[in-house]
Amino acid sequence: MKIFNKITDMKAEIKKLKSEGKSVGFVPTMGFLHEGHMSLVRESVSNNDVTVTSIFVNPTQFGPTEDLAAYPRDFERDCAMLDKNGADIIFHPEPSEIYGEGFCTKVELSGITEVLCGISRPVHFAGVATVVTKLFNIVNPDRAYFGSKDYQQLQVIRRMVKDLNMDVEVVGMPIIREADGLAMSSRNVYLGAPERRSALALSGSFKVVEDLLKQGVTDSKTIKEKIAEFILSHPHTRIDYIETVHPESLVSVDSAEADFVVALAVYVGKARLIDNRYFEVNHA
Repeated sequence: MKIFNKITDMKAEIKKLKSEGKSVGFVPTMGFLHEGHMSLVRESVSNNDVTVTSIFVNPTQFGPTEDLAAYPRDFERDCAMLDKNGADIIFHPEPSEIYGEGFCTKVELSGITEVLCGISRPVHFAGVATVVTKLFNIVNPDRAYFGSKDYQQLQVIRRMVKDLNMDVEVVGMPIIREADGLAMSSRNVYLGAPERRSALALSGSFKVVEDLLKQGVTDSKTIKEKIAEFILSHPHTRIDYIETVHPESLVSVDSAEADFVVALAVYVGKARLIDNRYFEVNHA
C-alpha cells in the first residue's frame, strides 16, 4: 500500500495507472475509520483495479465553534484497517497542501445546501463541495463511494457532479450500524455510556414512523412531533432538526403520500449525531 502526501506525487501515480488502463475507485474520508468506511473500501476494491482512500480532516467544512481541533485522529490505525481491507493508496495531505497560499476559490451550491444541516452549519457544504471537487481533480476516479448516513452530503455531491458534468460515478452505500442499531460514526467516540444508550433514540425513532404509517398517519407535522416526543424521552438529548423531505431535492414534504426520507440531527451530550431512513410509500 502506497501513501502520498503531495498533490504532484498523487497525480503522477494516477496518470501512470490510467496510462496502464487501470480503473480507479475513490473513498474520501476524514479518518478515524470504522466499519462503515470499510464497507465503502471493500465495494471499491471489488469494482475497480485500484482503490484510493483519502484521509484529510478538511478545515473549511467546520464552523468556528465546531470540533475541528478535537476531531478524532489515528492515522496508524487507519492505515492498518485500509491495508487489511485491500486499499492500494492512501492520500494524506496537510491542509497547507490542499489550500495553498492565497487560496480563494470555493464551490457552492444553493437550495439543497440551505436545509437540514445547512441551517445550523452554514459553511459546511461549501467546504465539502470545494474539497471534494479538488480531490476529484487530484485522484481522477472512475467511481467515488459515499455512505448514505451523510444523506444530505450524498445528494449534494450527486447534484454537484451532475451540474458540473464531472466524469465520475457517485456510488451511495447503505448505512452501517452497530448491533444495537446506532449508525456508525467517528463522533460516537464522544459518547459516554449513558449517552451511548440515549443515542439509540435516533434509530429507534424510525420504528415510531413505521407504526404511524401502519396506523394510516401521513401528516408530516404529526410524524415529526411524535419523533420529537420519543427522542426527548431519552436523557442527554437535544434536537437540532427533525425533517421529512423529498429523497432528491430535500425539500420538506407536508404529507407522506410518496416516498420520503426522515432526516435527524440530535445532540447527545456534546456529540452531534445524524441519521436518516428512506421510507417507501406503497398505496397499492
